[in-house]
Amino acid sequence: MRPAGADAGGGRSLRLRLDVSYDGTDFSGWAEQPGRRTVQGVLQAALGRVLRTKPPKLGVAGRTDAGVHATGQVCHADVEQSAWLAVPGRSVRAPAHALALRLADVLPPDVRVRSAIVAPPGFDARFSALWRRYAYRVSDAGYGVDPLRRRFVLWYRRAVDVAAMAAAGAGLLGEHDYAAFCRLRPGASTVRTIRTLHWARTEEGLAVATIEADGFCHNQVRAMVGALLAVGDGRRPIDWPAQLLAAKVRDPAVTVVPPHGLTLEAVGYPPDASE
Repeated sequence: MRPAGADAGGGRSLRLRLDVSYDGTDFSGWAEQPGRRTVQGVLQAALGRVLRTKPPKLGVAGRTDAGVHATGQVCHADVEQSAWLAVPGRSVRAPAHALALRLADVLPPDVRVRSAIVAPPGFDARFSALWRRYAYRVSDAGYGVDPLRRRFVLWYRRAVDVAAMAAAGAGLLGEHDYAAFCRLRPGASTVRTIRTLHWARTEEGLAVATIEADGFCHNQVRAMVGALLAVGDGRRPIDWPAQLLAAKVRDPAVTVVPPHGLTLEAVGYPPDASE
């Protein structure tokens, strides 16, 4: 991490914290990929345009996959202090307010920067984070999903028992090796600590899983939700997900649910790293 005040190509620099929301439907995930539309690529280009500098490289709390949404994503960028101070132009707005307004003018409608502030010393969107919280939304209604929510809710064609899924999820809490639910990557650890995993019905009748952990490995949330849905529809016993966890081996019987039901809702930081 470049410390605040270091040279960023022509002057003093500072680190910005950006709080971001996006509809992941038409993105190939967060991370930059050649020839693909990504949240990182679109946002970096917009920042470069507004700041009138080379697009700054963004660090991020969680690299969401293609089709996954976010209402509480956090990222950071190192920018020249002079470019930051020049953002308001002739207006009397503070740079933070002016940057959010100007980004709203140049960003596409499926990504928004809700706030932009100068980050406290030592802040890193990824490494300063204490936890990430995701929600996965499911409709088990016979008619499917309300058309206005179809991009964010999975239609599950079997009725599910939320209490059974909550009981099964309790067996996945704590610090464990979650290899049974992760797409393995060479050299990457699959040990994580899940702090919260519960299911609830909304007033609209959706079944919503809320999962909070210090971090997640690739496909972990979607694989766990797939296993828990198999419990909820009665095809598997309540202790099945815990048995999978103990085995530490991917089981082909586990369905990785589609990405569109998943939303990154919040990232937690220590008090001295927050707004």
